[in-house]
Amino acid sequence: MNKVAFITGASRGIGRAAALAFARAGYDVAISARTVEEGEQHPHALRQASGAPLSGSLTATAEAIRTLGARVLVVPMDLLDSSTAEEACATVLAEFGRIDVLVNNAIYQGSDLNATFMALQPDTLERMFKGYILTPFLLTRAVVERMLGQGAGVVINVTSGAGESDPPVAADQGGWGYAYGAGKAAVSRLSGMLSVELGERGIRAYTLNPGVVTTEALKATIGEQGVIALRAGSAPPEVPAAVMLWLAEDERAVKYQRRTLAAQPFALEHGIVADWR
Repeated sequence: MNKVAFITGASRGIGRAAALAFARAGYDVAISARTVEEGEQHPHALRQASGAPLSGSLTATAEAIRTLGARVLVVPMDLLDSSTAEEACATVLAEFGRIDVLVNNAIYQGSDLNATFMALQPDTLERMFKGYILTPFLLTRAVVERMLGQGAGVVINVTSGAGESDPPVAADQGGWGYAYGAGKAAVSRLSGMLSVELGERGIRAYTLNPGVVTTEALKATIGEQGVIALRAGSAPPEVPAAVMLWLAEDERAVKYQRRTLAAQPFALEHGIVADWR
């Protein structure tokens, strides 16, 4: 029986790259996101400058996985609808019977997350709570319950520098807002709790900061020219995806728990990928 990786936010960007990396490594893959078909409209979503939805869908990711000869299951899930989390876990288990790796990559990306403190509204914080704390908690708890029954499992939580430090400038000058920083700070605490409480029962958990990654969301946020300007200090999504696979597979990875790993220097230091710069 193949190992199973369940990757959230897999319609584009890092999640899509991670799904393909695990598929190439022989895993059966379950993928979730809100966007099942190309061009779907969703409230509180990033858009291109034209107003069009970002490119990418679960259907397109699934097709790419099938071309690699791997099994794939599409599982729609909305972080802002917490009831979908445990349903998603049950769907994956009904299809594959196990989950060996959970990658919590999906995020709520509404532009209001980076409102300044005085402009921030309570409903934004309520969405942040659902998208960054409640729904990931419900999903992770359901998955880890099965992993404990299996005697082993890996959880990888994708954080950001916004959850680790203060912004360099104010939110309305290009920094991040309190809502986004608080959400990612919550993400940064999850893996350590799992490692401390459940490590002796076979659960390994990692916190991964991808750094600046040239995804569709980044292009929508800063534009093509901004992406070009950042190229020397950014990486393609395949880099953090390769680190995720290494953390799940390499026996040396166990010692890198209880800390936040910076994916790009980590990948180079451990020879996980060739230098892309």
